Amino acid sequence: MPSKPSVLFVCIHNAGRSQMAAGFLTHYAGDRVTVRSAGSAPADSVNPAVLEAMQEVGIDLSAESPKVLTDEAALASDVIITMGCGDTCPVYPGKRYLDWPLPDPAGQGVEAVRPIRDEIEKLIKGLIDEIVPAA
Repeated sequence: MPSKPSVLFVCIHNAGRSQMAAGFLTHYAGDRVTVRSAGSAPADSVNPAVLEAMQEVGIDLSAESPKVLTDEAALASDVIITMGCGDTCPVYPGKRYLDWPLPDPAGQGVEAVRPIRDEIEKLIKGLIDEIVPAA
């Protein structure tokens, strides 16, 4: 890994899982990691239940908006983490991929989003241990 690794989180709508993952990675790793998130078919806005669930743990995603997955974002990333986009996510040769099979929070209330949020937080902490150089 380079001294400052870059991670791209990808899901279909970029309104739930990938937004939570990006929020946690930014929160815990700060400027030690370049963080991106995108979707293969972005929604109009971040899921309100996701906003609420993340606010409960002190992470404000209200300024975020879903973004379309671009070749530029993927090619600029060291690690690409997919979250349920299956065949709709393109594969870029030479990139390291991880797939985190997490339930889709779309259409769910905050009660259903909390366990997804908590699992993403655990995965992010493990990712940081693996890719971020010790201070």
